[in-house]
Amino acid sequence: MNPQRGMSSLALVLLLLVLGTLMLGGLNQQLSSFSALVGGESRSVQEQASVQSALSWGRVQRWATAPQVQCKAGPTGRVCVRLLSGARVLLIAGSRNLLLWQRGEITNGQIQFSLHGWSDFCPLKESALCQLP
Repeated sequence: MNPQRGMSSLALVLLLLVLGTLMLGGLNQQLSSFSALVGGESRSVQEQASVQSALSWGRVQRWATAPQVQCKAGPTGRVCVRLLSGARVLLIAGSRNLLLWQRGEITNGQIQFSLHGWSDFCPLKESALCQLP
């Protein structure tokens, strides 16, 4: 066996080893970044579900028609009702950075919320009225 030939085989094996290590390192970095993205998305979906649950809980609560703003702490977030002009009502549910709204109206002295569901954007022109007090 020629000694030079053995060195080239060894160099080829070492080159393959280095390339494999670099590829595995790159794949590990991709996996870490994708894992962080999935974790963030999962937390976002959980927060969205929590606020939707709080909004649903707020819809079935008994709200008085007397104070302009009323708030209750629900099991999954804070819920407030804001009485607006013209017998209009806005239900606001929030947790951390996420807010959801649902319109309603006062009919026969009772607050009834819209059957059309919630909104993920402020339905009023005055954005200050859409914030949790």
